[in-house]
Amino acid sequence: MREIAQLGAEVLRKKAETVADVHAVEVRRIIADMQSTLAGTQGVGIAAPQISESKRIMIVASRPTPRYPHAPRMEPTVMINPEFEVLSDHKEKDWEGCLSIPGIRALVPRHREILIRYTDQQGDSVELKLDGFVARIFQHEYDHLEGRVYLDSVEDNRDIFSESEYFKLMGVR
Repeated sequence: MREIAQLGAEVLRKKAETVADVHAVEVRRIIADMQSTLAGTQGVGIAAPQISESKRIMIVASRPTPRYPHAPRMEPTVMINPEFEVLSDHKEKDWEGCLSIPGIRALVPRHREILIRYTDQQGDSVELKLDGFVARIFQHEYDHLEGRVYLDSVEDNRDIFSESEYFKLMGVR
């Protein structure tokens, strides 16, 4: 398990480097470290910059947790050199948090439907349509690869809450 880079760490504000060889030992090590780090959290995704590795690798792992009790369940999916296109201009504002910004939640507008492309761990190209919460996770993690954090997308500072106030609002004790 690796330490998660926190807001203010330079690596979170750099555009991550493209992965040239998905089979490289270094890439395998980064993926294994991301998997074990994410497994030790209540997060639903992680990007390589969050473990201080400036590589275009992310994992989307939607699952119900105390942080996201209504999240749909899916197998953790490693995505190398991901990209996406917007399928609908329709955006939804919903709550997000981040392992790199503990104690804060915010309402963030995201595209509801996207088409994603990435390379999997075997080196195969994958194309999938995502919508709803899983599309939100993808866009959140993709932002990390671009040197952005979710707070950069907040439309109004009044949409930022402490996690304790967020939990009160959601009726969670």
